[in-house]
Amino acid sequence: MPPKSRFTRLDAFTKTVEDARIRTTSGGIVTIVSLIVVFFLAWGEWAEYRRIEVHPELIVDKGRGERMEIHLNITFPRIPCELLTLDVMDVSGEQQHGVQHGVTKTRLRPVSEGGGDIDSKTIDLHAPDEVAIHLDPNYCGECYGAPAPSNAKKPGCCNTCDEVKEAYTQAAWAFGRGEGIKQCENEHYGEKLDAQRNEGCRIEGGLRVNKVVGNFHIAPGRSFSNGNLHIHELNEYWNSPVKHTFTHTIHHLRFGPQLPESLTEKLGPNKKMPWTNHHANPLDDTTQQTDDVNYNYMYFLKIVPTSYLPLGWEKTWTGFRERHAAELGAFGTSADGSIETHQYSVTSHKRSLAGGTDADEGHKERQHARGGIPGVFFSYDISPMKVINREEKAKSFLGFLAGLCAIVGGTLTVAAAIDRALFEGTVRLKKLRSKDL
Repeated sequence: MPPKSRFTRLDAFTKTVEDARIRTTSGGIVTIVSLIVVFFLAWGEWAEYRRIEVHPELIVDKGRGERMEIHLNITFPRIPCELLTLDVMDVSGEQQHGVQHGVTKTRLRPVSEGGGDIDSKTIDLHAPDEVAIHLDPNYCGECYGAPAPSNAKKPGCCNTCDEVKEAYTQAAWAFGRGEGIKQCENEHYGEKLDAQRNEGCRIEGGLRVNKVVGNFHIAPGRSFSNGNLHIHELNEYWNSPVKHTFTHTIHHLRFGPQLPESLTEKLGPNKKMPWTNHHANPLDDTTQQTDDVNYNYMYFLKIVPTSYLPLGWEKTWTGFRERHAAELGAFGTSADGSIETHQYSVTSHKRSLAGGTDADEGHKERQHARGGIPGVFFSYDISPMKVINREEKAKSFLGFLAGLCAIVGGTLTVAAAIDRALFEGTVRLKKLRSKDL
């Protein structure tokens, strides 16, 4: 017999001799069932360890000097592209009149012809089809009393109709159909305008704006500022022989990047997560119809900055800690996999510029002001709070090991108790039967 170690007295797992063990059929069945239960519960524990949860947090938004990207896609079936102008302005004093970059206008066939696309072009002052390539290189067109636009192709000259329009806009003068302006007559601007009267227009693209309170709107006629007033040239809209209205469909409107669909699929498309509601933008697929030429639609948006931090984002973030604020304020996915976007809620309002009440809707006491500009206006306000949706594992690896040990130990303990009870019951039954005999 081998010598005993000093740890022998500390052994809590005493052994039995093989000859003293009794094996039973019921014990074998209990063993098989307990093993099945252990594997089933262990698989559930593994699935729980692999599961990813999204924990929302609410903090004060400490971003500074950031800009925000607005993505829009809006169709106006009853007004041509030539009459529509997109403007942006905010409380910081920045104004963007007739946005020219990042946005495209698509001409649409009349509603009576199905409204299909005719052509699409980027909003650009010097589009290739508008440059007067037939002119003499030394030609310098007259601007008809207005100062030449700063962005004219040839400094100090107005060689195209569009440059004359730009000069008139900067001088805050009405332009009309370009009657008596040689450049516009050569380009047949009036005839083109008449030919497009029955067309529609789709405006889509992205705007970059300051992350402060502001608004953007789509209204008829060229826009310009006169002192503190924002003015649109509405003569061509009101005097048009064709009745134009601001019936519109908002196909898509969002602030910042859209979360990728792969993210929803990874977490389960049927899961009702508290963060998934900013996937659905409230104004998407919104349609408004009117037969009133002088009608105004206003959408008041409350925007909440929202960050999405994927699992393990902090490992890549460490490498560019100093640039992290700028990265998250950019217009897309950061290098660490995080996404900076925005949720928003909306309240809509519409009214006729002629004023009046809502008696037809049963609200005689509701009065509407007279005047204003027809069009579609979006006023947005930025929340000082920020929502952070952080991906985390439902259970740590140590928690997984602890749960696995608890499953094995607990199942075997319960199985041993059941086996002992079956064995004792069988022995007692045998004894009772032996006495009866």
